[in-house]
Amino acid sequence: MSINSTLKREGITIINQLNTMEVNTIAANISEKLLKAFPEHNLNKSDLFISICRLNMYIADMPNDMAMAKYFYKNNSIYFSSDMNLEDLNTLAVHECLHYIQTKKNSHGKLLRLGIYNLETATNTGMALNEAAVQHMASIATNSKLDTVKYYNMELCTESPDFYPIQTALLNEMMYFTGSYPLYHSTLYSNDVFKNTFIAKSNIKTYNQIEKNFDLLFEYESKLSNEIYKLSISSEGSTNFNKIKRINSRIDDIKKIILEITLETQNTILVNCFNSELNSIRTLEDIKTFQTKLYNFKHLIISTYNYNFYNEFYSDMMNKLEEKREFILKFGNISAINSFRNELSFIEEKTFGFQFFKELLHKLKMLIEENLRAKEIEK
Repeated sequence: MSINSTLKREGITIINQLNTMEVNTIAANISEKLLKAFPEHNLNKSDLFISICRLNMYIADMPNDMAMAKYFYKNNSIYFSSDMNLEDLNTLAVHECLHYIQTKKNSHGKLLRLGIYNLETATNTGMALNEAAVQHMASIATNSKLDTVKYYNMELCTESPDFYPIQTALLNEMMYFTGSYPLYHSTLYSNDVFKNTFIAKSNIKTYNQIEKNFDLLFEYESKLSNEIYKLSISSEGSTNFNKIKRINSRIDDIKKIILEITLETQNTILVNCFNSELNSIRTLEDIKTFQTKLYNFKHLIISTYNYNFYNEFYSDMMNKLEEKREFILKFGNISAINSFRNELSFIEEKTFGFQFFKELLHKLKMLIEENLRAKEIEK
């Protein structure tokens, strides 16, 4: 499909192309914002400026339901809405320029990757996760602050309340465990640093499920927008109340699905990441650190009526921490040799199985220590 056909399909009508001075002003503005926001990622202001200057930039009439800026990789062009103030670029302009920066193509111009989104994988998932990452970074670059907002009966905290609010709120939960550096690095340089870091903090099955859920959220939000548009059209002087009622019913159903996917994703992050950290506890100091981290996670929680999962999980973790504390006080810090024995302490100690494994581990430990002493003597 030609770029003209794509623009027509998207409802974009070009008004005029920006001149060199206007392009240079935008490039300098965005380069400065990115350099200031992400100084630890070795961005070069001059290289960024030159790269963004290579973009073809246009002012265009764009549909009301479309973002005020749109990047097309096929012709390295970005289209700004005629309603956008180019002297005070918002997150959407930075968002689209970030897409340009992160674009990775082969020698034939085929798109291979956009940041986190790897188009060469068999599943072809990750588009929505990358959109959330780019929007988060665009919000950081434009000094947006965290805000508490309500969507679909959910209360959440995000720095991007107007664009991808649910996805950016969930992304903040993921970054709680990985830190921001891996996400920013993968978003800018199109690699798997963030993916691998999160997998190390949880597991690959968890990452794949979250990635899939982000795409599902994007899909259902698009369906919701379509239904809301249909409702606005149908409500204009229409007396077909049954049709309006059916549309409203579909809107309610889609909102419920979005809520369910969101909470499922949050619970997946919560359970798998904290269980992974629980298994890494070795000392009493580790327990204190874990308690603080688990408690502070509540500030990121997406909440809704009757959502009690976090509180129940918190209570369960406190019980497991107490068992860990008792074990450490009884046997000392957990080392590599007795970490498995620590897990067995959660089994009823009176059972034959526990006693058997306890004795087996004791003998194994003595054998290893004997081998170590033998090696020392040989020296």
